[in-house]
Amino acid sequence: MLPSQTYVNISFFQPHAFLMIGIPGHEAVHGWISIPFSSMYTVALTGNCLILLAVRKTPSLHQPMYYFLSMLALTDVGLTLSTLPTTLAVLWFGHRLIGFNACLVQMFFLHSFSVVESSVLLAMSFDRFVAISNPLRYATVLTNNVIIRIGMAIVARAVLSLFPVPFLLKRLNFCPNKILLSHSFCFHPDVMRRACADITINIIYGLYVVLSTGGIDSLLIILSYILILHTILGLASPRERIRAFNTCVSHILAVFVFFIPGITMSMIHRFGRHLSPIAHALVAYVYLVVPPVLNPIIYSVKSKPIREAMFRMLKRKGQD
Repeated sequence: MLPSQTYVNISFFQPHAFLMIGIPGHEAVHGWISIPFSSMYTVALTGNCLILLAVRKTPSLHQPMYYFLSMLALTDVGLTLSTLPTTLAVLWFGHRLIGFNACLVQMFFLHSFSVVESSVLLAMSFDRFVAISNPLRYATVLTNNVIIRIGMAIVARAVLSLFPVPFLLKRLNFCPNKILLSHSFCFHPDVMRRACADITINIIYGLYVVLSTGGIDSLLIILSYILILHTILGLASPRERIRAFNTCVSHILAVFVFFIPGITMSMIHRFGRHLSPIAHALVAYVYLVVPPVLNPIIYSVKSKPIREAMFRMLKRKGQD
């Protein structure tokens, strides 16, 4: 039973806590379901941390492409840690309560890391465009100072975009009987629909954030690959074309892995309310858990320098 909370204005209500849910309708087997989730979280954290260590410890990887890959790996670690505590608490221990303010904090970090990941993928597409279209100027265009500025701009963009969201939610009057969330974490569209108030401003601002970050980023990534494709087709040798395209394969896969579930999740929350709760839950988990798992696998398989550096790190740890 949730503790009650008293306010001076009794017509205004904010819940002391929300109730989270794991896989709807499968609460009896949450213990078994936690096994693949624990495995995926372990793979995500281990793989991304290995990439970070490999780039840091290998001088030959101190290049713009691998610095951006490190940003992606660090973002995936943050995204994983945003949902791991509450998801495993629900699946392992049946601990479903999350405080109202804690929910807003988790939501801020979860969405901020999503915006950062979108921005990093855009920066990586710019990196590939410069490397393929103007390889002689690659090192002079993407200097360490430029990369640091890009990283700072990415973080500032995410923070500034998401900073108003918790305050827009705190002004809402919530329904005492609508405290059950649809996920094992706090997701903005889910939380705002628990309010018994006009949420038009929240909807508009949420749509603005999605379009001004992921929407613009996806269009610019498509544009960059149109230009990259034009450059590749202009190469004289078929062998050079294949080699140039192969440098983009990992990034293209990472873009698909991130944006397709993200777009699907946004569409479901806006137009798929008739779908079953388990469909909402599964799409959300695919969006938030799968990209951090697959990105290290994609880059370790497709990038020989990364793969070799990661093997050296593992071999060194085994010898210690």
